[in-house]
Amino acid sequence: MTANREQFGSRLGFILAAAGSAVGIGNLVGFPVNAAKNGGAAFLLLYALFVFLICLPVMMAELAAGRNSRKNPLGAYQHFAPDNKLWHIGGWLSLVTPYMIAVFYAVITLWVLGYLVAILNGELEALTTTEYFGNFINSPSIFIYLALIAVMVGVILHFGVKEGIERGAKIMMPSLFIMLLGLVVFVLTRDNAMAGVQYYLIPDVSKIDAKVINGAMGQAFFSLSLGMGILITYGSYVDRQASIANSAKMVALADTGVAFTAGLLVLPAIFSFNPNVNTAELSDSSVSLIFTFLPKIFLAMQASVGYWGASIVAAIFFLLVFFAALTSLVSIIEVPVSGVMDQKGVTRHQALLMVGSTMVVVALACAVSFGMVDFFTSFIHYGGASKSFFDLVIDVFYDTILPLNGFLICMLVVYRWKKAQLNKELEQGDPEYKGSLAERYINFSLGTFIPVILLFVFINTVLNKFFSMSLI
Repeated sequence: MTANREQFGSRLGFILAAAGSAVGIGNLVGFPVNAAKNGGAAFLLLYALFVFLICLPVMMAELAAGRNSRKNPLGAYQHFAPDNKLWHIGGWLSLVTPYMIAVFYAVITLWVLGYLVAILNGELEALTTTEYFGNFINSPSIFIYLALIAVMVGVILHFGVKEGIERGAKIMMPSLFIMLLGLVVFVLTRDNAMAGVQYYLIPDVSKIDAKVINGAMGQAFFSLSLGMGILITYGSYVDRQASIANSAKMVALADTGVAFTAGLLVLPAIFSFNPNVNTAELSDSSVSLIFTFLPKIFLAMQASVGYWGASIVAAIFFLLVFFAALTSLVSIIEVPVSGVMDQKGVTRHQALLMVGSTMVVVALACAVSFGMVDFFTSFIHYGGASKSFFDLVIDVFYDTILPLNGFLICMLVVYRWKKAQLNKELEQGDPEYKGSLAERYINFSLGTFIPVILLFVFINTVLNKFFSMSLI
């Protein structure tokens, strides 16, 4: 064990930081729209079941592996399988994956910041035009916003786990929750908003099929930052007297609560804007909804609160999304930073320079792949279509690799580290866990159906994304 390993200062700090890594753009926009397109309350029920029956055991396994090894993901794999380098592949994947996810997430975050600045400058109406988004993402201003994002993240990570990540989470996460609840109260007072609430909460069981089930599981898995190495890294910063099981449950509840509450914001807002909206026609893309559809909804509110009132509401929403994106970005980038610190034996400042400088270069390649640079715009062809560099990063490292990483951590914990050692780690700081129903379920699920499901999702995603095929 590393004697001077950084630690979170409190259980609350860890929960807020871990929740910050999980709560992102997908929670605030992607989740409520997926729920609307896939049966409303029926989707919510499936999502909740997957969170607590499949995702929570994987979350606890990642946290336990991190705390026991006191290492980054690669270090954890090397700790549990020192003489078998095949296992180390899983560790490398868990370092490269968050690095590449941070690259495209930084691009989306700079877009959010750019829209927030535009709204504060009184340009809400301009944001609703069809050409604004395309012009903005290909404008020189994106380089300024990317530099600002890099500075913000760098400053937070520079101060370390307790003074940087934990302190930032303690400020941004409560602010996020308060802004979200305030916007929900405001939106629910709008005309026709209750139609959106009814659609969101009244289940349509007839819509449940294999596609909906797969969508709910994918949303749950991705939402909780599983397979990204974040929880292994954060687990390595958790005090040994803390209860991993209870902390994991609180993180899952916080993440699910934000996603559910976001549904009470987005769906009523959509129905208030257009009572006859056809939810089947809503875009599956969170990016399209944030930057194309939602500004129109906020502008429509000027009929009741005036243009500047609508602009204030829009600004609060984009500030909310920006905080969510920034907390996620900080958590994601901490994984490769921690990896470089551990593996190279360098200081946090040196690791930040090494990771940050290369990441900015790759992020620039993503940022200019929307028409600004032809090479990156038409970077590769697969699945029957031409794909940009940005598309490739998302398809490979977000949609495809995460289930594989989840599968590998299950295999490592159950069949290399062994269940008895996992149980011993989870019992540390939580005597009531020993012999409990939760312990028996975790042991059974991680060794049987959970890895099978994750492997199936990985194979099906590869077939779907790259070969236009599907197992279901």
